[in-house]
Amino acid sequence: MDAMYDLIIIGAGPAGLAAGIYGGRAHLHTLILEKSTVGGRAYTTREIVNYPGIPSTSGPDLTEKMAEQAKGFGVEIKREPVKSMDVSGDVKLINTRRHQYGAKAVIIATGTSARILGIPGERELTGQGVAYCATCDAEFFQDQHVVVVGSGDQAIEEGMYITKFASRVTVIVLHDEGILDCNKESAEKALHHPKMDFIWNSVLTEVCGDTQVTGVKIKNIKTEEITDYPCDGVFFFVGMIPETKWLPDCLEKDSRGWLHVNEQMETNVPGVYAAGDVRDKYLRQVSTAISDGAVAATAAERYIEDLDYFREQVLESPEPVILGFWSPEFNGSIDAIGNISSPYRVMEVDVSRKKAWADRYHVVLSEETPAVALLVDKGEVKEQLKL
Repeated sequence: MDAMYDLIIIGAGPAGLAAGIYGGRAHLHTLILEKSTVGGRAYTTREIVNYPGIPSTSGPDLTEKMAEQAKGFGVEIKREPVKSMDVSGDVKLINTRRHQYGAKAVIIATGTSARILGIPGERELTGQGVAYCATCDAEFFQDQHVVVVGSGDQAIEEGMYITKFASRVTVIVLHDEGILDCNKESAEKALHHPKMDFIWNSVLTEVCGDTQVTGVKIKNIKTEEITDYPCDGVFFFVGMIPETKWLPDCLEKDSRGWLHVNEQMETNVPGVYAAGDVRDKYLRQVSTAISDGAVAATAAERYIEDLDYFREQVLESPEPVILGFWSPEFNGSIDAIGNISSPYRVMEVDVSRKKAWADRYHVVLSEETPAVALLVDKGEVKEQLKL
């Protein structure tokens, strides 16, 4: 192991940076690892007008300030892609190409990547007229005709940004005329934009060109007619996929790859949290990502405090201790623990507050078993006591 941290955050988008700010402010030795641009996908957003308290800002401006704020609290930010990690023990091992880092807790804030349709010509002409980021690539289409695929917020808002450079932007929409998937304000602006037009009830079936995009094939889903349509570039905005394929199988995800978490941003693995767009959630925005990051870091801080206390009081105890697990949910459970008579030190463990301790020893309380007492030596169970 090259270095040990209290908290490692994987991803430096708004969720990761917010988590870093909270972690650093809590005096946790914190590292943020980012594989590409600090700021994540938010960095590529030209204009942000719905962040509370800031009527108008840009993605680069907002995320750069967040990164500086995190650094001000002592947080390290490194440009290193994470290749794998082992989260099975109390110390989580994070592997990059050149280093292995250890951490008491990990927050996964890896966000999303653009969905690829996989139609003929798309991959072959990526970077040669096919693009997925307007802020990154729109300037290369000065005074040219561009096709945009998609009708959600990202597609329509990015399409309007492309009009600052392109002479014409044509949007391919799956729905009937006038129906867009974006918010109403953006739809109204786009439908009346002098440089934007729309092709309805249609999908793209092919991107054409040898070394550069020269056009596309468009299929009308009602008539089945396929039309050759000349253009100079194609921007795809057809949804996002979570950056979770590289994660260990022990972390629970849904069928599409989104990470499952609870209200504290806890995954099913103790000490591992997820925040931002990478988790299964209703709304993916900068403001909700920041909220996730704050919650995850606060929960991680408490987990680390609890982990340190467990190490002090149990793992490093010179003598065996009795862990008495109880819950306020079950009547009589605390009384049962209070009646233990033993020459060893008894620690009362409220499972509603110390779930990680109960998970460690596979303790599940119920009406039939309202309390459990274990004699533990150096962390190992030696005996289960009768109550």
